[in-house]
Amino acid sequence: MKGSHPYVRWAIDVIENYIRYGKIIEPYSTLPRELFTKRAGAFVTLHKSDGSLRGCIGTFLPTQPNLALEIRENAIAAATRDPRFEPVHPEELEDLVVSVDVLNTPEPVKSIDELDPKVYGIIVAADDGRRGLLLPDIEGVNTIEEQIRIASYKAGIMYPYEKPSIIYKFTVTRYH
Repeated sequence: MKGSHPYVRWAIDVIENYIRYGKIIEPYSTLPRELFTKRAGAFVTLHKSDGSLRGCIGTFLPTQPNLALEIRENAIAAATRDPRFEPVHPEELEDLVVSVDVLNTPEPVKSIDELDPKVYGIIVAADDGRRGLLLPDIEGVNTIEEQIRIASYKAGIMYPYEKPSIIYKFTVTRYH
């Protein structure tokens, strides 16, 4: 598995220990301090070395006491519980490239003119609670309309016939 940033190395260690040994490891004391003091939503994305998606799971708001645990839970989920894929097998580990996105707090959008799919991720929501999220700067997503359509599809909103009741935008810091 490939990745050099400490956040990514942590996610890789978590995935390898879980897939190879069934072990959920505790955060190391040598991890960057902010992983213990910061709370934020985070996504862990797995790609094969050919660039194809292999798993992606995350949270848009924090669900854990700190970012180290947020990354740990989402790393395990990305490797084992993404409904689009079978769980990762040990023999696949060497072929995976991992990234970690740490989300900034989402804010409501007043006009879609505020959006840029290369800069902002979006969350679309319907009045009945359905929600869909799309991270920013996704290969092949080049227009606002396309970004809204994909996020709406993930939410089960039949865009453009049915419009989301609210759209939020957020930025991420992406680590490789």
